[in-house]
Amino acid sequence: MTIFERIINREIPSNIVYEDDYTIAFLDLSQVTKGHTLVVPKKAFPDLFSLDDETSAHLLKVCVLVATALKKAFNLEGLNLVNNNGTIAGQSVFHFHIHLIPRYPNDDYLMVGVNHQSKYTEYDLNQIKQAIIEAQS
Repeated sequence: MTIFERIINREIPSNIVYEDDYTIAFLDLSQVTKGHTLVVPKKAFPDLFSLDDETSAHLLKVCVLVATALKKAFNLEGLNLVNNNGTIAGQSVFHFHIHLIPRYPNDDYLMVGVNHQSKYTEYDLNQIKQAIIEAQS
């Protein structure tokens, strides 16, 4: 069982910003940039190559919805949509997921191995989560 399945099953806590019958979106613990969010199908697919048409179409709709909320919540100048497939491509969790990485002036996203988890308290993550949820309305 992957960490994402454990999040979906509520076995471990997460900061969920969107959920429907097929998809869940939650803050990535690394917070490469403020608001870094993962969009994940609830049904387990190991990678892009295994997705069915219905799931892939729905995931992109959710990405647009959450990305729009991120832009509204944090006045983004841009956003990277990132997906790694296979170990050689850097995939570390073998349950398909898409990273929504907000971009800000002078951020350090392009640096290899950037991880800002230590900069964010649970309170900070909750504030980010609430801003994204509120921006969806």
